[in-house]
Amino acid sequence: MKDSAIQKNVKKETLIVLGLYLLFFAWWYVTAYGFGDDPSEYGYVFGFPEWFFYSCIVGYVGISSLLWVCVRYFFTEIDLEEGEEAGKDD
Repeated sequence: MKDSAIQKNVKKETLIVLGLYLLFFAWWYVTAYGFGDDPSEYGYVFGFPEWFFYSCIVGYVGISSLLWVCVRYFFTEIDLEEGEEAGKDD
């Protein structure tokens, strides 16, 4: 793979990861602060307050799944030793 193709691929993968991080942060912020009002009015899911369950548990499982899908289907393996072998003298 040429250097320009590698740089283009790295830029694409970086933008994907940053987009997923921003999505996760937005999810966490909205669910943590949106559900976390007055403790006397908390709803509970599996014994956890709703704000914690949706922001920390569901958010973590969701972002982990999205990251797995992105790495599996959108990321490309780059051979980093290709350039090193070309520069070696035998």
